[in-house]
Amino acid sequence: MAIILGDIQYGKAESRLVRIVRDTPRHEIRDLNVTTALRGPFQNAYLEGDQSNVLPTDTQKNTAYAFAKSKGITSPEAFGLELAHHFVHDVDPVEGARIEVEEYAWERAVVDGAEHDHTWLRKGQEVRTAAITVDATGEYVIGGLKDLVLLKSTGSEFTGFLKDEYTTLPEEKDRIMATALQAQWRFAPTAGQSLDDIDFEAVYPEIKAIMVKHFATLHSLALQQTLWAMGKAVLEAFDFIAEVRLKAPNKHHFTYDIGRFGIENKQEVFWAADRPYGLIEAQVTRDDAPDAGEAWRFSAGLA
Repeated sequence: MAIILGDIQYGKAESRLVRIVRDTPRHEIRDLNVTTALRGPFQNAYLEGDQSNVLPTDTQKNTAYAFAKSKGITSPEAFGLELAHHFVHDVDPVEGARIEVEEYAWERAVVDGAEHDHTWLRKGQEVRTAAITVDATGEYVIGGLKDLVLLKSTGSEFTGFLKDEYTTLPEEKDRIMATALQAQWRFAPTAGQSLDDIDFEAVYPEIKAIMVKHFATLHSLALQQTLWAMGKAVLEAFDFIAEVRLKAPNKHHFTYDIGRFGIENKQEVFWAADRPYGLIEAQVTRDDAPDAGEAWRFSAGLA
């Protein structure tokens, strides 16, 4: 029996990067959390401590900040591609790169009824994500979001489920359904297209709107059914998306017993339980989707 070194990668995790565009009196802001990870012949660093092939993680961090100025940030996906291309094509001996990006959204402050040119309020909605992989097999871009908290007060039920001697959950014909959605979608340009042809900035809000619409309008018999409807709708809307992966904790809301106080509760007062929770996951894909290669092999796991 021999002991061998398996898969390896290394990089700089969670470089907090804020880019302000100050070219006009009306400034713009992009707020990112960037993780870089490099893949290649780095075995000697692990086995012998030989750093001769190792580009320092500090250099990776500095590159991200430098590119924020020199390349600009039109979208987290495009920025990640710029970084990945640089590490793989310009840095010997790097063979592959994984870039994970979180983007935090801001909205302009309103002063005396008008948007302010250089003051923002942090938006308390979802975090946008992007994961970019470039290696010898190709280029892969995964867009996404997480922590999109959704709740609807009716239009959901959960009945007819399997029961055994340990089942205590009552059937519900009318319940609150709530979740903190995590969704990721893999871009796969169609024939004659390239990743450069995709307007990532335009696609993101459209995908989010599709998911919110189906969460709201589908009379849901199960959260599983809702995830399927969301993913299917996205694939039907965009032929350059190959698959959608969704993860949704079921944020349970239980009708609270206030009858013991002589007060009637007609699905109006609930106990919001934070744990434990059901965790529902789904992959919705085209049957002819191109191979994902290393697209889903994560680094820090932030995107």
